[in-house]
Amino acid sequence: MVLARIASILERETQPGTLYTMFDAGEPTGSPIDRWNRIPSPLNRLPGSVRIRRWLMPLYPRAVRSLGKRLEADHAAEPIDLLISTSSAAIKGLRSLLRTDGSRVPHLCYCHSPARYIWSPEVQGEYAAGGGLSAMALKAYGPWFRRWDRRTAANVTQFIANSTHTASLIKHAYGRESTVIFPPVRTSFFTPDPFTVRSKSWLVVAALEPYKRVDLAIRAAGLAKRRLIVAGEGSMRSKLEGIARDHAPGLVAFEGRVSDERLRELYRTAELLLFPQIEDFGIIACEAMACGMPVVARRAGGALDIVRDGVTGALFDEPTPEAVLEAVADLPRDRRATAESCEKFAARFAEDRFDRQMLEAINACLAMGA
Repeated sequence: MVLARIASILERETQPGTLYTMFDAGEPTGSPIDRWNRIPSPLNRLPGSVRIRRWLMPLYPRAVRSLGKRLEADHAAEPIDLLISTSSAAIKGLRSLLRTDGSRVPHLCYCHSPARYIWSPEVQGEYAAGGGLSAMALKAYGPWFRRWDRRTAANVTQFIANSTHTASLIKHAYGRESTVIFPPVRTSFFTPDPFTVRSKSWLVVAALEPYKRVDLAIRAAGLAKRRLIVAGEGSMRSKLEGIARDHAPGLVAFEGRVSDERLRELYRTAELLLFPQIEDFGIIACEAMACGMPVVARRAGGALDIVRDGVTGALFDEPTPEAVLEAVADLPRDRRATAESCEKFAARFAEDRFDRQMLEAINACLAMGA
């Protein structure tokens, strides 16, 4: 979403350019990216690379070097004025491009997070608790990858963080300051419907992976005897279905991956969104609020930029079902006022605001290299 929006901003100023990417499924995105020349790393040639990309982490530095060589060749053929990366793992490590006079081409990095499987103690803890090959791989390669990741941060001229939480992670991981620009949220699409009556159902929208803590939402729904709708797919689905059978029998509906239209309908009709994980930002929570839905979230991570405790939702501290239920009980009682507050607060994450702030950052970075 961020990448597509940046491409849209750039196309207003210049022609579509080239996108250098670690992985590319080769499918249309329905966004301006489809008009750009896309060059994936050699890892993309491996069978099933998009699906198993986390397992390929030890190969990321080599893949980044390969992309860097291609980028340097393209720069020699047609000089590049600015390099923009959107990074959540390794692509920010691209080697600095040099001009003929020896000066550096500015590199602006929009950082979703330093590689969370490597730098986030919470995410590491979730995978360590699950054991298996994922935990073994992180333990074996984590220290080595952190050294590479920290060293190559010097290749970035300016970091942009997607939240104050990510800004603190960038400072911790790379020792660098950053500017916070919240990701764009489609507030013109995700809107309330004044004619829709909300049900008593709770909602979770998430990839079904360990660190999303959907298990916590299921157990909380079971204790409260509330229907829970789960939208999303992932490797944990079978395990979560088992947890639902044991702790919330007959209460949980797994909808899998849903369309945007269905997602908007869920935001408009469910009573509240449970957001039990620690996220770098949390676009799902913003979308729900844009539809007038209050959010019950963990008091950590990007949720601190999004949820106003007692105004647009409620926050809980401990990752326990009991803590979730206490937060639900603390939600504001005036539902209409809460819905209005949610919609109003979500407007600060609108796409046009992102466009304006991002263009300012791009022009400022270009001025550095002038």
